[in-house]
Amino acid sequence: MIEPIKIKNRYIGKNCPVYIIAEMSANHAGDINRAIEIIHAAKESGADCIKIQTYTPDTMTIDSKKDYFKIKSGTWEGENLYNLYQKAYTPWEWQKQLKEEAEKVGLDFLSTPFDFTAVDFLEDLGVDFYKIASFELVDIPLIKYVASKGKPIIMSTGMGTLGEIEEAVKAVRQAGNKNLCLLKCSSAYPAVSDDMNLVTIKHLEKTFGVPAGLSDHSLGSVGAIAAVAMGAKIIEKHFCISREIENPDASFSMEPSEFKKMVEDIRAAEKAIGKVCYDISEREKASQVFRRSIFVVENIKEGEIFTEKNIRVIRPGYGLSPKYYEDIIGKKASKDIEKGEPLCWNMVD
Repeated sequence: MIEPIKIKNRYIGKNCPVYIIAEMSANHAGDINRAIEIIHAAKESGADCIKIQTYTPDTMTIDSKKDYFKIKSGTWEGENLYNLYQKAYTPWEWQKQLKEEAEKVGLDFLSTPFDFTAVDFLEDLGVDFYKIASFELVDIPLIKYVASKGKPIIMSTGMGTLGEIEEAVKAVRQAGNKNLCLLKCSSAYPAVSDDMNLVTIKHLEKTFGVPAGLSDHSLGSVGAIAAVAMGAKIIEKHFCISREIENPDASFSMEPSEFKKMVEDIRAAEKAIGKVCYDISEREKASQVFRRSIFVVENIKEGEIFTEKNIRVIRPGYGLSPKYYEDIIGKKASKDIEKGEPLCWNMVD
């Protein structure tokens, strides 16, 4: 049995509501007031958690103009890594205030650390759990250090081979940490449907014995809804106030109205998925009358034989079940019956 993980006072796993994370990332665009606005908008849009990222340009890379550090394609084509992180990072001096604001409005606060100093900082901040980014899946020393804190970990697996994912999971477990959830992720920005391979979510769950979900960089909500239908327990989506506010993540982030609609659709999908059930609902009972049954379709005299011409299986369902039709053919009527009457056993001799 796959055990759920516990984050604060709620569980993530089988028979639990899908946990929905709004990823702020760079969408604050360097303005702490906008970051606070995003937190409030995420709450109003139905998120369970706001996520940020804890790094600086210097903890991510070095300030070098060599060609190695230039992004060759994609959303950030032509950008220098150091300069990109300079634009995108969330200042560490904001993060205590952001955490307090999130907790004040009733959102969980989550961050992705990218090096040991970020982990130490977040420990001092008193975070309850951690996120490991897809790009850090291969940073086994970092994963071990995060796992050693004994707190739940949500780990994205984008770009990871099965072997690399196995190594990362092993690193968590060797640290004595069992509170792990894996996210399927296509690490392209934006991701396209052809690359999402959502059936992998169930394979991750089965292979590693942990709850699984989706870190979704695709446009729209189709991927998220489909993932929930396939058993995803966590959905993570980038969230912004407006894609018109220029920043490195705007183009593949959801605006509040879109995020809110996605959350509503996820909650509706959860209800529709339901459980294995063959009971008849009250609404279905009202429709049973429109099933087929056996009706008299010509006037029949007492003693007359029932034939294919004078009885038929038609709608509605007030007569005998169609399964008795062949048994009744050839038998005699016990009384006169008018056309349009539902056939009952007391009419059969």
